[in-house]
Order: sequence, then C-alpha cells, then structure tokens
Amino acid sequence: MSDVDVRDNPAEKRFELRIGDDVAGFAAYRVRDGITVVTHSEINRRFRGQGLGSVLAGQTLDQLRARGARVYPACPFFAKYVAEHPEYDDIIED
Repeated sequence: MSDVDVRDNPAEKRFELRIGDDVAGFAAYRVRDGITVVTHSEINRRFRGQGLGSVLAGQTLDQLRARGARVYPACPFFAKYVAEHPEYDDIIED
C-alpha cells in the first residue's frame, strides 16, 4: 500500500496510521522518565487483516529510534512485535 503513512500526532499522544484521509489505526503512548511507553494500539475494523498492525508497529519504532528514544512496549501487540523483531532490541527498555 503506497498511500499508507504513519505519523506522530503529539497533541493526541499517538502515532496514527493513515490511508489517504482515513485514520486506519493508532499507537497511543506516554513519555515517562524519558521512556516512550506504548500503551495501546489498534487497527480500525474495516482495515484489519491486511498486516497494518505490523506496519504501524515497525514505522512507529523506526521513528522513535530516529529520535533516539527508548521504548517500553506495554501494549501486548507491540510487546509481541518486538519479541519477534530483535532488530529493535537496541531501543527497548525492559
């Protein structure tokens, strides 16, 4: 999907996965003691089953890495994603 875009919405404290003008999913976060805690993620029902959760997780983590952030994946989906993708071990807080 070439029209998929993940971007931070700091006012809402979430990364949003957009397809065109639609917010197809999001990953909510909070920053505590300098660590970005990903608290919850979800994909809108009509966009499920297309692998977009992984797109959201990967692009969110890539953007956080680019900022030099440390990340704690409290969200079960993100926790499973980072467990399966050791390339993010360098930014993950236990």
